[in-house]
Amino acid sequence: MPSSNRTAALRGAVVGASLAVAAGAGVSALATYYARKVVTPDAEKPDDVEVLAVGAGTVTLRATPETTAAGRYGLWLDGGSGHARVGAVIDHDEEARTVTRRLLGVDGGRLREGAARWNQYYYAGTPAALGLPFEEVAVPTDLGDMPAWFVPPAPGVPARDAWAILVHGRGATREECLRALPVLHRLGFPALVVSYRNDRGAPRSRGGRYHLGDAEWLDVEAALLVAAERGAAEVVLVGWSMGGAIVLQVVTRSWLADRVRAVVLDAPVLDWRHVLDHHARINRLPEPVGRLAQVVLQHRSARQLLGVDEPLSLDRMDWVTRAAELQVPLLILHSDDDEFVPAEPSRRLALARPDVVTYVPSQGARHTKEWNVDPDAWDSAVARFLLEL
Repeated sequence: MPSSNRTAALRGAVVGASLAVAAGAGVSALATYYARKVVTPDAEKPDDVEVLAVGAGTVTLRATPETTAAGRYGLWLDGGSGHARVGAVIDHDEEARTVTRRLLGVDGGRLREGAARWNQYYYAGTPAALGLPFEEVAVPTDLGDMPAWFVPPAPGVPARDAWAILVHGRGATREECLRALPVLHRLGFPALVVSYRNDRGAPRSRGGRYHLGDAEWLDVEAALLVAAERGAAEVVLVGWSMGGAIVLQVVTRSWLADRVRAVVLDAPVLDWRHVLDHHARINRLPEPVGRLAQVVLQHRSARQLLGVDEPLSLDRMDWVTRAAELQVPLLILHSDDDEFVPAEPSRRLALARPDVVTYVPSQGARHTKEWNVDPDAWDSAVARFLLEL
């Protein structure tokens, strides 16, 4: 080969190798960025709703997939200092992009035209928002005291020897659990609504990052100990979304696991790989990026790259694969159209373990809004499950 051709070929090989290295570096950087987003608590959430008009018993909003959804919801007003509750859709003008809903009440602040923030919890504040008595409780952990609410059973109702411990999902607050309190209250279950590391108002972990249930379960274990010290013979664990991933770690890793009588899960994360693949797709990330992000989450370098205290174990949080290990009764409520945590792993677990899983599918609720869309059905399913234990 002439020297000029050899030089050209060498130059081409070098350029090709450089492009491959650059592409590989780009994939690695994007995968690390995605993995870091997964474990990083959200900053203060911005207003996301536009209030267009307030009428006599109605409120008109800019139409979005959230504001047009069936069910009942809340609106945070004035940066969270006020709150209103809205009900059924009265009118949806698709051309004008507006939706008018029934106004069920203003709990605080002033509802007026302007910016607000959607609240899928419906209630806001403390259990007092539901007219329930409660006590502020500190749950001691190795990171410090985690704040919790204790709600006693209804007066005149025989108190059960099992307590309910309620665990919210990723990026949520204890307010997410308020919807479940009335049915537990009526059934006589003392309830402990807990927080966990890196919640707003709770102690931070060393790195200040989520561990997707792989570490947060320790804070729920501490809540079990508080319940036991205050007279609970057993507990029922109730978890929403990532809260489901947390409580299932308690069931299989805690020295108090034999105290768990049953588990209630609303739109639970049963397989983080499935959820991470789903979010990679909807964010249009190439498949290699999504898969490499899962490797990064579990790699020993995750401490340096992501700021987590320890590498995560996605295997340990895969309950479709680990289905045979579950020994306590589970109730799973999950909407078929869940856009955030797809319901397929819930269906697969129910098929794999019909002996322990009671599965209640629904339609139209999207993520963790099963109660909002049909509160009577949600309460009935939970009450029936708990009364049959």
